[in-house]
Amino acid sequence: MEQEQLKKLLLKVQNGKVSIEAALDKLRHLPFEDIDFARIDHHRPMRKGFPEVIFGEGKTDRQVVEIVTRMARHGGPILATRLDADKARAVIKKFPQARYYPLSRVLTLEKKTPPPPTGRGTVLVLSAGTSDIPVAEEALLTARIMGNETDYMYDAGVAGLHRLLAHKEKIFSAAVLIVVAGMEGALPSVVAGLVSRPVIAVPTSVGYGASFHGLAALLSMLNACSSGVGVVNIDNGFGAGYLATLINQA
Repeated sequence: MEQEQLKKLLLKVQNGKVSIEAALDKLRHLPFEDIDFARIDHHRPMRKGFPEVIFGEGKTDRQVVEIVTRMARHGGPILATRLDADKARAVIKKFPQARYYPLSRVLTLEKKTPPPPTGRGTVLVLSAGTSDIPVAEEALLTARIMGNETDYMYDAGVAGLHRLLAHKEKIFSAAVLIVVAGMEGALPSVVAGLVSRPVIAVPTSVGYGASFHGLAALLSMLNACSSGVGVVNIDNGFGAGYLATLINQA
């Protein structure tokens, strides 16, 4: 339950439009709801500003659908990551308004009319290569559902730097930049050398054998020459989108 919803509920109780018993029924699952295989943190929107996010891997279809069902009763936006197509179909069967993005394996469930974006400016997501788009899209969708104005630019790696420089206006106008790269992971350092805004670097597991499933890119980003680069874990587009939100909406 979000703070605004809680305020409205308490005002209705104060004005006699909702009984105390009915209000207690709405509040009885705070701070969490125990459904045996999961303890759903309904208190999180009040603490963090956004509901608990569902991590799809390792969960059964039934578990994911049940968690979504319980969360949907509280009215907030729902974000599920790393969700395979079968689990997504199970959710959409019960919630046809949900939207699934197969490339990034992200599912979202929002109100028909989402609130307008908030924050200082645009969160821009860049990917070094086309193969990095799945992780980049996870970051983009996370930042978008969390209430940010978002934009993206894909396949603009250092192997063809002119592709990046052709969009300088977009890069310079962004409030926060998420830069996703595999292979040697050089792009975040280049971007950070051009802008005065925070850069969140996301290493991906894209690359040949010596990339060690993203470890080479991770180490390159941690050792970036340019200042102002923060690094999240390998393939963690969600973490980058969440961090960008905290920066953009601070």
